[in-house]
Amino acid sequence: MHEPESTPARTPAVAPATAPVAAKIAHTRRHHGDEFVDNYEWLRDPENDEVLAHLAAENTFADQQTAHLAGLRSRIFDEIKARTLETDLSVPVREGEWWYYTRTVEGKQYGVHARAPISGRDDWQPPQLVAGEPVPGEVVVLDDNVEAEGTDFYSLGSFDVSTDGTLLAYAIDTVGDERYTLRIRNLLTGADLADVVENTAPGATFSLDASHVFYPTVDDAWRPDTVWRHRVGGVQGETNADVSVFTEPDERYWVGVGLTRSRRYLEIGVGSSITSEAYLLDAADPEGEFAVVWPRVEGVEYSVEHAVIGGVDKLLITHNRNGDNFELVEVPVDAPTDSARQHTVLAHDPERRLESVDAFETHLSVQYRRDALSRVAVIRLAGTGDGTADGAGVHDSAGYGELVELPFDEPLFASGTGGNPEWRQPTLRVGFTSFVTPSTVYDYVVATGELRLLKQQPVLGGYDSSRYTQRREWATAPDGTRVPLSLVYLTPGDSDAPGVDNFAHTGPAPLILYGYGSYEASIDPSFSVARLSLLDRGVVFAIAHVRGGGELGRWWYESGKTLTKRNTFSDFIAAARHLVEIGQTTPELLVAQGGSAGGLLMGAVANDAPELFAGILAQVPFVDALTSILDPSLPLTVIEWDEWGDPLHDPEVYAYMKTYSPYENVRDGVRYPRILAVTSLNDTRVLYVEPAKWVARLREAGADPLLKIEMTAGHGGVSGRYERWKETAYESAWMLDVLGRTQTP
Repeated sequence: MHEPESTPARTPAVAPATAPVAAKIAHTRRHHGDEFVDNYEWLRDPENDEVLAHLAAENTFADQQTAHLAGLRSRIFDEIKARTLETDLSVPVREGEWWYYTRTVEGKQYGVHARAPISGRDDWQPPQLVAGEPVPGEVVVLDDNVEAEGTDFYSLGSFDVSTDGTLLAYAIDTVGDERYTLRIRNLLTGADLADVVENTAPGATFSLDASHVFYPTVDDAWRPDTVWRHRVGGVQGETNADVSVFTEPDERYWVGVGLTRSRRYLEIGVGSSITSEAYLLDAADPEGEFAVVWPRVEGVEYSVEHAVIGGVDKLLITHNRNGDNFELVEVPVDAPTDSARQHTVLAHDPERRLESVDAFETHLSVQYRRDALSRVAVIRLAGTGDGTADGAGVHDSAGYGELVELPFDEPLFASGTGGNPEWRQPTLRVGFTSFVTPSTVYDYVVATGELRLLKQQPVLGGYDSSRYTQRREWATAPDGTRVPLSLVYLTPGDSDAPGVDNFAHTGPAPLILYGYGSYEASIDPSFSVARLSLLDRGVVFAIAHVRGGGELGRWWYESGKTLTKRNTFSDFIAAARHLVEIGQTTPELLVAQGGSAGGLLMGAVANDAPELFAGILAQVPFVDALTSILDPSLPLTVIEWDEWGDPLHDPEVYAYMKTYSPYENVRDGVRYPRILAVTSLNDTRVLYVEPAKWVARLREAGADPLLKIEMTAGHGGVSGRYERWKETAYESAWMLDVLGRTQTP
């Protein structure tokens, strides 16, 4: 229920200086016979001096209103820093003749990419690296700190080493607009070649022989639409130096390029939110023509892996042609569309959302989602000489062993594979984490089933996982759908934390409820050093796994997009009500948090159920959704029509989106929660103007929002780990202020 229209806005926590008041300049939007008067559309022009002055005033006001939190921000920053091993190394990953890893160094904002030589062809045991100690034979591949010198922002978009290990293709963005400058470095000399390619998208890839680099570029709407072939040693703009090998004209699709793990094929991937297509080229012929695997069919998504089964080249295709939760089939390389020669490896399962399959010489790794948790499994292959035993040699007639799921025994967790570039590797690199278990890296030995612990993220200061409890709750949405929630909090009765008072409790507690709910993205339970500063102050952290995400399979996503998008919002509200009803929290002790599309969720629940929340943190929020999705000239708009619908051409979609788009549904006189919106001037995904307009309208309606704008950052916020910690401390301190926890240690 909404608060009565006559209820006054809440009093700000700090007696305010004068809040910025944006001028009202009427701009009328007309579509499908509807007119909407937008008084703040003028804020869209970042080159306008008045716009910049207004944004500066918003930053000044936010600084004034949060000045009393400076000490708390400093303490939280110090806590994050004190718990972090600042000089550390990642677990090495073998690629070719080298072990690759990243160093972090105390006092340095960015990582240092390095490598050390393997000891021999069969060296698959990563070296045990010790932080702060030299590594025999170490070579620095790229030092991000050096590359970032003299810039306020730094992002590494491409990082690809040639198969022979002699060249590095890397691309850097120093603005935050996600347009990268591509360069090539000779790793034997450490010097860059003359090659410089401007305005690329991330994802450059060497050809097998390193004679060429393939890279994508974006169109005017920031959509990756073209793949180019650049001859190494050539200069962009010279005749035959850069050749367009694929362009996708349909504005709903984006493109990318890569090399299969087997190094057998170059692949161009084309995809929209609901349809995909793949093209392959023999990697030994980089100047050849790419050939389509399956011609696109609207609504059919698929991905391709090259495998060798019983000594024969095959293509493995994960697709949703016969079921929403996807299945895995094998097809011949020479006739991938011949259904008569197709073999089903993993059939569609309504209880298992198949997400990805990776092929290796001796096995397949399979990632899927079941019971709202991510899983990893392995299928061993026949005829590979991997020495499998204990029944693992039992294969079907096509040469596939049984699906063996890796066992993890925590009630909530996230698992997945990563860092597995080598076709011949006999191990599978697996990551595991939970709310209470720091990020952990394993090697799974395929032949024996052994799970070798390689490293667990160090947490300094005597971290004890038993001090924290994680559990699952289920809320019921208005239509009867059960919505999962994941919670973590200080274990009731715990009092062992040195220097921290015991704020664990069994009654209503201050609680942060996080949500996203779009693009089939699953928000899994994971560990956070920064979150400990909240938990140790008695705050419960919860995730509402709302529809529009992918936690419960493809149907969960389909039930929270386009003309069912409102389910995302009602699920989140149901989750909040459930937590209040079971006594976990109260509206006065509840803060909602979400970013990007999750920021749309924040804006929607602020309008639909403002009485449920004491505060709302909206990070780079998509709160002027209808205006943006109506404008095909804006970055990524046409691509987004598969997710939100096409309001430009469909009056039903227009009318539906108008019922929930947060900016135009702000209501005068409503008792809104305290709101902090965080954005970046150079964000190309959610333009700064959306939260700027939203905050101006909220303030006009009598609310007390704050707007914090990073003036040299993009969609991901500030760059550099220390700057990110400061940003996290800023947001955490604001939430603690809303929750009344500013006086805790």
